[in-house]
Amino acid sequence: MTAFDTPVRLTAVAAPDQPDVTPALEELYRGFEEELLVPLWTEIGDLMPAHPSSKASTHLWRWENLRTLADRAGHLVPVGRGGERRAIALANPSLGGRPFATPTLWAAIQYLMPGESAPEHRHSQHAFRFVVEGSGVWTCVGGDGPSGGGTDAVPMNRGDFLPQAGWNFHAHHNATSEPMAWIDGLDIPFQWTSEAQFFEFGRDALTPEECVTPVRSRSEQLWGHPGLRPLSATHATPGSPLLNYKWSHTNAALCDQLALERAGFGGTVEPGHAAVRYANPRTGGDVLPTIRAELHRVARGAATAPVRETGSSVFQVFDGSGVVSVGDTSWTVARGDLFVVPSWEPVSFRSEAGATDSDEGALDLFRFSDAPIFEALHLHRTQKDT
Repeated sequence: MTAFDTPVRLTAVAAPDQPDVTPALEELYRGFEEELLVPLWTEIGDLMPAHPSSKASTHLWRWENLRTLADRAGHLVPVGRGGERRAIALANPSLGGRPFATPTLWAAIQYLMPGESAPEHRHSQHAFRFVVEGSGVWTCVGGDGPSGGGTDAVPMNRGDFLPQAGWNFHAHHNATSEPMAWIDGLDIPFQWTSEAQFFEFGRDALTPEECVTPVRSRSEQLWGHPGLRPLSATHATPGSPLLNYKWSHTNAALCDQLALERAGFGGTVEPGHAAVRYANPRTGGDVLPTIRAELHRVARGAATAPVRETGSSVFQVFDGSGVVSVGDTSWTVARGDLFVVPSWEPVSFRSEAGATDSDEGALDLFRFSDAPIFEALHLHRTQKDT
């Protein structure tokens, strides 16, 4: 390799704490270029900054616009093999046009027309679905029933959170006469960057017996009882064995936290701010190895303190309205809107929810993040700004 075709380019710069610019230094740098070497003293500001400086930008996607475009795609784009899923990913404006919401997280709106089925497949990427509106679609997951075999039909309704660990076959079906949209979250960018991803097609179609919409899935029958762990369940899984966290349970927990606060017994993370984390009932830890999911409720008129964390997050407004501030940017948000919080950018909320735009008179925010990755590597840090 000659100096002409090497990708390494070094420039001697007269600056404090840098070596004197001399012909000998220039000759040294040309030698580094030819051997594909980069000295730390020319890069330390980028490689070891005082605090995280994310490649991602903060950005907001309006649900009204996303849903309109998804509906148009529903009438134009098939959902079968080839496209595989009618999923439309959020592309962070600072990540080169890749379909990545953040450097580690994928977020997409998925749209299924009446009577349609998304074909079965599996992948190493860990995933979830969160339903901001609609009902009647179910996801059919293979190998996650109480016996560890067969398929488990899991209903999807507004407010439900459905985690799915990697390498489980799954398909979706819309059994209703109306289209349905939800958001998908996956760790695709993380696995893509680390070159660890696998994918495999499953069956092209489900059997008629599988095309049912049960009130409760088998995973819920076994695992959906608060505080109770079935002794029959001895087979460990990489993610939560509970495949549907119903909104009725999430809502009740948030309501009770705020009720305890009003009665003077605490229970909230700060005044007017209730929050829950979706947990694996087997371990008490996160529902997925690489993704953390939470639901935050900010009572009308309440505001949260700015918080910074290493790693990135994606939020969706589940209900209500208010003002979101990320770094130096603020938006007024409403139901369905999605936004990104890059690493170490402060985020805060002010609720302006009322009876006309909220079921509970509060700003409800669904959040997912890459925190489990950072905690596993002992790189997680959080700071509340005053």
